Amino acid sequence: MSGNVVSDSEVNAGLIVRVAAKGEGATADGRYVALAAPGDVLEADGSLTLGPDHVTPVCRHFPACGGCQLQHLSEAALAAYVSDRVAGAALGQNLDPGKLAPAHLSPPNSRRRATLHAQAIGKRVVIGFREQGSHKIIDMRECHVLVPELFALIAPLRGLLEAWNDRKLLADIEMTLADQGVSLGVQGLKADNLARTEFLLDFARDNKLARMTLDTGYGAEAVWEPEPATVTLGGTAVSLPPGAFLQATRDGESVLMAAAREWLAEATSVADLFSGLGTFAFALAGPKTKVLAVEAARDPHLACQSAARAQARPVHSLHRDLYRNPLRVEELDRFAAVLLDPPRAGAREQVEQLAASAVKRVVYISCNPASWARDATTLIDGGYRLADLRPVGQFRWSTHVELASFFVKDA
Repeated sequence: MSGNVVSDSEVNAGLIVRVAAKGEGATADGRYVALAAPGDVLEADGSLTLGPDHVTPVCRHFPACGGCQLQHLSEAALAAYVSDRVAGAALGQNLDPGKLAPAHLSPPNSRRRATLHAQAIGKRVVIGFREQGSHKIIDMRECHVLVPELFALIAPLRGLLEAWNDRKLLADIEMTLADQGVSLGVQGLKADNLARTEFLLDFARDNKLARMTLDTGYGAEAVWEPEPATVTLGGTAVSLPPGAFLQATRDGESVLMAAAREWLAEATSVADLFSGLGTFAFALAGPKTKVLAVEAARDPHLACQSAARAQARPVHSLHRDLYRNPLRVEELDRFAAVLLDPPRAGAREQVEQLAASAVKRVVYISCNPASWARDATTLIDGGYRLADLRPVGQFRWSTHVELASFFVKDA
């Protein structure tokens, strides 16, 4: 037999069979390869033979820019990655994910909020996401994830900050698309005289900003806001506090809202826990459904409360820290259904109370499949069954995965 003949086992050992949680390709024999797609083959000399699901990245900044990790995957491989992350988290806790719904992927140029970074390097200023695993900022000259309204501000912002003439400038820039336009928040920039203040006002007016805030260490202060910035949630205009959480894309928000409406269509009373501005509360509230919206952060709570009162929506807002003081079983039992959308850490304390309750239907929205799977185990141990599970990829080309899930207690 020739010494050049390679056995099937050797070929298969180098085959990329999946993409791991952090974005590396994993071979059949357990090795990890950066920027590899399923179907690629890791050769004996360390080179990579590309398969049909390995595509040319669309952005010049990939893979250095930390905003994206998966631009080398085809659409099918990207959808499979999102689904596999959710299914893998469930299986890791010995949960049967059942038949997953197809993953929803937000399209390019759909992300409506982002935090960028800016730094002076000599006389010029770089603006963009940080390099993967580094503090270095990639100077953004194109972006295929941000909505056009956000990206259109990058060049004018660069000009503004260069004209600031601060060789030590280091700033964080928060951009959110509100109903009235872009809400722009800058942390680390100080308007310490009248000329600089007027310069900022001219910039905000010329670029048609909905709002501009500065944070010099004491919280965001508005320097420009011609009319109150709002975001429409479930048909309700809600005040948008600086820094408030908002689903990353409109289409992703719509998919999550639709799932919640479908699953809780018959519920007459719903507790929306970790409710934020009321994304799901206003979507669920209606002629036959009253919603309790529970939130610990003061500004989102007040924004939700004010919008519900002003527009006569059947939403009651409660200011309460659900980590330190979760709703108890006797409180939960008053509701026909519960929806929770906790931070990445999950909702261990609240889920323990929920598992012991008599609530028949639970919708759990999560931005962290690992903490969701842990909490799902608690619900199932409490008598719930996982009835539906839908993966969502709002952060296109990133390793950040979300999901919507539905639990039912039959007894």
